[in-house]
Amino acid sequence: MRDTRESRLLLVLLIAIAFALITVDIRGGEESPVDGARRAAATAFGPVENGVAAAVDPVGNAIGAIRASGARHDRIAALEQQNAALKTKLGSDDRNRNRVRELDKMLKKSAAGQYGIKAAEVVAIGAAQGFSWTVTIDAGSHDGIKRDMTVINGDGLVGRVTTVGPDTATVLLANDPDFTVGTRMEKTDELGFATGQGDRPLSVQFLNGKAKVKKGDRLVTFGSSKGRPFVPGVPVGEVVRVDPSGGGLTRTVYVRPYVGFTRLDIVGIVVQAPREDPRDMVLPKQPAKPKPVPTPTVTVTISPNGDIVDTNGKVVGNVNGTPSGSPSGSPNPSGSPNPSGTTGNAADEQR
Repeated sequence: MRDTRESRLLLVLLIAIAFALITVDIRGGEESPVDGARRAAATAFGPVENGVAAAVDPVGNAIGAIRASGARHDRIAALEQQNAALKTKLGSDDRNRNRVRELDKMLKKSAAGQYGIKAAEVVAIGAAQGFSWTVTIDAGSHDGIKRDMTVINGDGLVGRVTTVGPDTATVLLANDPDFTVGTRMEKTDELGFATGQGDRPLSVQFLNGKAKVKKGDRLVTFGSSKGRPFVPGVPVGEVVRVDPSGGGLTRTVYVRPYVGFTRLDIVGIVVQAPREDPRDMVLPKQPAKPKPVPTPTVTVTISPNGDIVDTNGKVVGNVNGTPSGSPSGSPNPSGSPNPSGTTGNAADEQR
């Protein structure tokens, strides 16, 4: 395009329209007028993201081998070696073993909370509809996924579903600044609201400004009506800092989430809420506190001549100041009289 006055005006107009759409989308929130376009984009580009994620993983090493080959005739041999290595490692490499562990841990969490889940894989990070903390998963409306469903993994709360396409869905992560979830503290049942702060700990405001909170206290989700957008009892995180109360109506603490949002892989969408609130049953077991080591005690006895004898029968001193092993009637080595109270105390102990 030639640099003309008309082209410049067109560019300025397009930028203005883009900013206007962004403003309308932000102010509209969940009722945004561009939500339909967002869903259409998820429907159109979701399968592409899913296909690219599935295709890139097994051939990544092969592409690296091609670039590293110095001569053209070595490329085929390098590809054959990579292909053989991938076949050998299939199902036994570190990544697959780690994914099996994640899936096993997530299934145990869902069993403890009686959650009905649909497993999915994260295929993209940071959806195109904004600057939010979001991921795209390879499950959509064809899999029974709906908007405002809770998303978990083997560690705890991941987020909630915001946009659903036929084969993919977008998940707003719990550390997003626009994310808020009701929480309940373990044991004390103090209620609050947790808000995401990006890569910083979650900010939790307790309704009770005088709530007793300490570092290490743990929180779970309080739950929503009919289990949407949040089911109850999902582990949220652990308190790492407590702000002074200050006499306010609410109290703010900072919670480190259990979930690592930068290394998500296998997640579970809760498609069926539990019949009863699992309370604290889904929280991981607290490590056992080490038993205190008993302090050894030493018992001493005083013989008739004033010698102090320990439990092993060794003379460790004399109440009259007489050195160990010397006759009880020998004078004090220092030449000074004994303290006035020493002999009396010894006589009392002998009686």
